[in-house]
Amino acid sequence: MDKPEGRRHCVIVMGPSGVGKTTVARGLSERLGWSFAEADEFHSKANIDKMTAGVPLTDEDRAPWLLAIRDWISAEAAQGRCSVATCSALKRRYRDVLRGADARVRFLELVADPELVAGRLARRKGHYMPPSLLGSQFAALEPLEPDEDGVEVSVASAPDEVVRQALAGLGLADRPATRRGAL
Repeated sequence: MDKPEGRRHCVIVMGPSGVGKTTVARGLSERLGWSFAEADEFHSKANIDKMTAGVPLTDEDRAPWLLAIRDWISAEAAQGRCSVATCSALKRRYRDVLRGADARVRFLELVADPELVAGRLARRKGHYMPPSLLGSQFAALEPLEPDEDGVEVSVASAPDEVVRQALAGLGLADRPATRRGAL
């Protein structure tokens, strides 16, 4: 999907673990017809083991992970594809790395009350991120700043509504329903 300025786009769905990044990103990908990546799949085994043990990642741990996501965005753009990816992107310097991709990287910050997210994490099964690390994620979160290309959307609504609000906030139109099916 070409944009007027000729660059491919990537929307990074960001926020702490449990806010619904994967659900919303998959919804955006489906609605836009863009490729999708789950940032958790870019983590090294060492990072996964560390988080599984309840140890927060350091900036040094995250550096290769962020570069891998950035490189995936660039590869998608080089293939002529726009993309949607999940990534906690909690700090501005992390987002700066992602903005280094060869694409217009925009951010969708999913905003939620910590108690809502804690409840979601308590019910989540099969994920290596333990609820005990949630506090460190909210503590590290640096919300989008006015000069960053992106929007905030509350996750208090149903996922379809969050996706609708995200599309509107980002000024993106989804594909006609006849081509995409139901979300």
